[in-house]
Amino acid sequence: MPSTPLPSPSLPGPPPTRLTIVTDAWHPQVNGVVRSIETTNRELKKMGVEVSMITPEPFRSAPMPTYPEIRLSLVTPARIGRMIEAQQPDYVHIATEGPLGLMARRWCLRNKRAFSTTYHTRFPEYVAARLPLPLSWLYAYVRWFHNRGGACMVATESLRRELTAHGIKNLSLWSRGIDTTLFRLRDKAEKPFGLARPIFMTVGRVAVEKNLPAFLDLDLPGSKVVVGDGPARAELQARYPDVHFTGMLHGEALAEAYTQADVFVFPSKTDTFGNTILEALASGVPVAAYPVTGPIDIIPAGSNAGALDQDLQVACIAALQASPDSARRLAETYSWQAATEQFFDNVVEAKEQRRKRGLRGRFGTRPADLTG
Repeated sequence: MPSTPLPSPSLPGPPPTRLTIVTDAWHPQVNGVVRSIETTNRELKKMGVEVSMITPEPFRSAPMPTYPEIRLSLVTPARIGRMIEAQQPDYVHIATEGPLGLMARRWCLRNKRAFSTTYHTRFPEYVAARLPLPLSWLYAYVRWFHNRGGACMVATESLRRELTAHGIKNLSLWSRGIDTTLFRLRDKAEKPFGLARPIFMTVGRVAVEKNLPAFLDLDLPGSKVVVGDGPARAELQARYPDVHFTGMLHGEALAEAYTQADVFVFPSKTDTFGNTILEALASGVPVAAYPVTGPIDIIPAGSNAGALDQDLQVACIAALQASPDSARRLAETYSWQAATEQFFDNVVEAKEQRRKRGLRGRFGTRPADLTG
């Protein structure tokens, strides 16, 4: 009798792509950086990428001066290096310029490991608002930090132009997306929060860099609402007793709050994008803002999804006439899947740039300095 053939052993597939992300911004912080990284991680998993995180959670920390809600990790390059090595990543991405990012950068340079970075926040302006340091010194630090990576990701074209003028190189675009299922058109209450309409609302961290008095000082019809929390809340709540402060909201409660606004006001001049702008637009709420990086990139002229003006009061009144349907349609053009593919392409390109630098060094061209 012919023998029965043994089943062929199943061949293992290719190993998964591994990415380590190092970030100083993580829970319990609630901000655009944390939300962007979280959502990107979920999309990367769908793409088959294994993501390992190095966050402040396992480290001792100290409160940040003037902003104790943010804690600074106490860590050494050696410990960060051991964590990266244990994760065996194909790629390393450094999301922030804080202690963890700084130590990861140092370890990568010493060990000739490629890495990418992100310019999530206006670090120089953010620090200068709290400490008496010249912006020129702070931009020198930003150049030193980011120019050694293979790619520094920025959210908008206008920010790329601005940072290029400051001498930052290897800039790549990484846009953002929006959950259009959570943030959607909903029924509006006659008197939301017990307040008279129109409702002018802002959402975000209640802190000095958000420029909230520029909104709260305006003489507007109806009512003003601030959603969020932060170190400036107590002082602003006492200073503006007629403004309704909701505190921090999450999930469905946040999405419902957005929908009750008639105009979303974005007074910040220092954000690099403005995730809350997309959340408002997806909720069918027109946006009023200054014509600065972020708003000018998201809200094109003639879109009827909001109004931009150097006079924020003019923008607020004009936004009352904008179209909720136009706002929603604009938000629907922002996909987290497309943004995450863009992010990962940049990560891969950063490693390729590191390889090209090494080849240039072998053939006699001065290689990139790797001493860190």
